[in-house]
Amino acid sequence: MSMISSSSATASSTTILSQRLTAAIGASILGACLVYFAGFSHIEAVHNAAHDTRHSAAFPCH
Repeated sequence: MSMISSSSATASSTTILSQRLTAAIGASILGACLVYFAGFSHIEAVHNAAHDTRHSAAFPCH
């Protein structure tokens, strides 16, 4: 009985790890797309908003 619950717990932790990894990769890709869009946007309002946000966070951009 102990072996069944042990293998079930291992499968469960592997699934959770896989889900976390998928979420982390997805969030990284989304973040990179947002930064790219805001940084290279031809829409002046979007670019200026990102620029002001960088300055308010003390992140150098020039």
